[in-house]
Amino acid sequence: MLRHIVFAHLRPDVSADEISGIFAELAALQQVIPGLLALSAGPNESPEGLSRDYTHAFTVDFTDAAARDAYLVHPAHQAAGARLVSAVKDGTAGLAVVDFTVD
Repeated sequence: MLRHIVFAHLRPDVSADEISGIFAELAALQQVIPGLLALSAGPNESPEGLSRDYTHAFTVDFTDAAARDAYLVHPAHQAAGARLVSAVKDGTAGLAVVDFTVD
């Protein structure tokens, strides 16, 4: 299984309803993209002070790298990703992405 982790620094003017809508749109990708197993999202709640200003994060679990690769170019992901980027401070500069294999 491959885990895709995205950290986002959302702009402070983005409403809670807009944030919920963005994550709902991302979660709905499970219904249209084969190999997308699960998606979890939420605001940063860490008390450690090491978030580097990332306000939210989400994880996406895929069956394998091929499923992740198909997700990256899928039109539904492209649309949801564009909505996310429009809410992020400094566009893609306000994102960090890490993928790793889960045994």
